[in-house]
Amino acid sequence: MQGILYEEHSAWLFVLVTVVLGGWTAWMTGRALALTWRPGWQVALWSVPLAFAVRFIHHALFGGTLLSLRFGLVDLLVVLAVALFSYRFARSGQMARQYPWLYERAGPLGWRAKTPP
Repeated sequence: MQGILYEEHSAWLFVLVTVVLGGWTAWMTGRALALTWRPGWQVALWSVPLAFAVRFIHHALFGGTLLSLRFGLVDLLVVLAVALFSYRFARSGQMARQYPWLYERAGPLGWRAKTPP
């Protein structure tokens, strides 16, 4: 997988920087956007600078390529996937918690209208 998903000598560096550090910040970003009632398209907007920050950490700490399109897109896809999942997870809980007379949770990522008794 080296050269396809990551350029470092070890997959653990990719997992540590992109998945753990970038994923955690993406989770918090998606959650913050959901809790402040921002629209869903802003998740993609804020994932771009976050992915660039992840790429910068690869470059600054481990000698990775800063402006690599392939590895930048891999970082963006990982960050965007985590941020979208977090946004939807937080929004579904928020809808069920804030409007309990209208909605109930339907799984971890969805909500549905309550049926009248």
